[in-house]
Amino acid sequence: MSEMSQRTIDTVQRWLNDPYVDEETKQELRSLEHDAKELEERFYRDLEFGTGGLRGVIGAGSNRINKYTVGRATQGFARYILEAHGAADGKPSVVIAHDSRHFSPEFALEAALVLAGNGIVAKLYPSLRSTPQLSFSVRHLGATGGIVITASHNPPEYNGYKVYNREGGQLVPSEAENVIARIQEVDSFSAVKRLSQADAEAQGLLVWLGEAEDQAFADTVTNVSVNRELIASKLGEDFKIVFTPLHGTGQAPVERVLRNIGFKHIYVVPEQAKPDANFSTVKSPNPEEREAFTLAMKLGEEVGADILIGTDPDADRMGAVVKNSQGEYVVLTGNQSGAIMIHYLLGQLKEAGKLPSNGAVIKTIVTSEMGAAIAEHYGAAVLNTLTGFKYIGEKMTQFEESGSHTYLFGYEESYGYLAGNYARDKDAVLASMLICEAAAYYKGQGKTLYDVLQELYEQFGYFLESLESRTLKGKDGVAQIQAKMSDWRNHAPEEVGCVLVKQVLDYAEGLDGLPKENVLKYLLEDGSWFCLRPSGTEPKIKVYFAVRGESLADAKAKIQSLSDHVMARVDA
Repeated sequence: MSEMSQRTIDTVQRWLNDPYVDEETKQELRSLEHDAKELEERFYRDLEFGTGGLRGVIGAGSNRINKYTVGRATQGFARYILEAHGAADGKPSVVIAHDSRHFSPEFALEAALVLAGNGIVAKLYPSLRSTPQLSFSVRHLGATGGIVITASHNPPEYNGYKVYNREGGQLVPSEAENVIARIQEVDSFSAVKRLSQADAEAQGLLVWLGEAEDQAFADTVTNVSVNRELIASKLGEDFKIVFTPLHGTGQAPVERVLRNIGFKHIYVVPEQAKPDANFSTVKSPNPEEREAFTLAMKLGEEVGADILIGTDPDADRMGAVVKNSQGEYVVLTGNQSGAIMIHYLLGQLKEAGKLPSNGAVIKTIVTSEMGAAIAEHYGAAVLNTLTGFKYIGEKMTQFEESGSHTYLFGYEESYGYLAGNYARDKDAVLASMLICEAAAYYKGQGKTLYDVLQELYEQFGYFLESLESRTLKGKDGVAQIQAKMSDWRNHAPEEVGCVLVKQVLDYAEGLDGLPKENVLKYLLEDGSWFCLRPSGTEPKIKVYFAVRGESLADAKAKIQSLSDHVMARVDA
């Protein structure tokens, strides 16, 4: 026990002595009594509830996600709801959904029963549903909030717990701070109120959702299409789509919406169609990575697919793969897909005379400027937010309340997109529909999406972006990430690779009216930039790079030089 902090020793004993902790959990802890390092990692802190909620490794411990940490978080969320909305709502309600991960159904039910124990109606999906459907359902059902059990594209040993406000958006910092304060007041598991499932159902405090909500979500997404009649009558007949849900929630909603708008040939990768908590066919269930599309590429060659698409486990991120001029598969980056969708959507709205004069596109501070240039070309305003779709959702709600802008499209470089006002989170179902619709439309003009991308480069400039990340796990990793950020903050470079640094933006100071966040962005004299940001959901420090070149070769040389020089210092 000598290698453990006193906090860990005390907390372990408290769990072992607590009558509210079940014997199975206690046995798991007893099996680790000679592994001081593992116990320290599990108990040196409480699993941090960030602005998005909880995310961590599954297992027993205060720094792990389990039914006890989920129950405690839900008790805090319940107190927040009752204090903030209880009187106005009469009987508040919360919609709950979950993905295909280990213990996701159990954690979802646990959250529902704790809400019920606090007199809050839990509206629970009985099987896996996508995160964007959760966001939609909160709004559609007029609920007070939402919870989704997911860890997005993290490895199989992780799970998470995301909390949503009554607008259907993830909590922004001001809301999260209030929820965190209420969670911290829950000082023992005995303070967690909970009903049995039978009692919750009998009292009308546990309500099961189903097909009616699935239909409403699919119909709403379908209505965002701008060329539905054209796809259904002509373009959808011979267009071939290969789709992989990467063992997650995407198959049913994506296939349903694609068929809704008229696509006839949709080939789902059979090995990855069924939910699988171990994501056994991929190293990582992440559509940002080429390896995740290995099986889709094989099927694509077999069937002669026009496009390959993939969604992450909770179907809020979408990746697309197209063939280049040499007939080789190319995975589009999030920035490239976003630029193509902005060009297609705004171009079609303009052609139809439906592009509003006060239209706006929202992107994050680490997203490419290419999409901004395209949006401005169509007369749309462009607004920047901090990283995280919750901030885009917050802007959408502000637009609705003020009437200042009409929301057109929002996106992040990390493969998250949304068009339409029906949700407040990124939606891979919508993005799958829109990118396939665009690809079919341009095929009708004799072009591939790769051809369209080259045209956009020629018109707006050769924008290139890249991302490097370093994973630093555990207690030591947190300290290392903090040290690296402090070093860059206190010793900003004057030049990088012989290019002068023009300006340093430290978002920890709360720039441009945005919330304070630990992000550093360096603007260079040649128009390039790079940005350092600790991940809010993974034990990583992320470094973003962006350049604009005179040609594709020039842009590639610039971004390689920039990345090499910056990462040499990050890794030092």
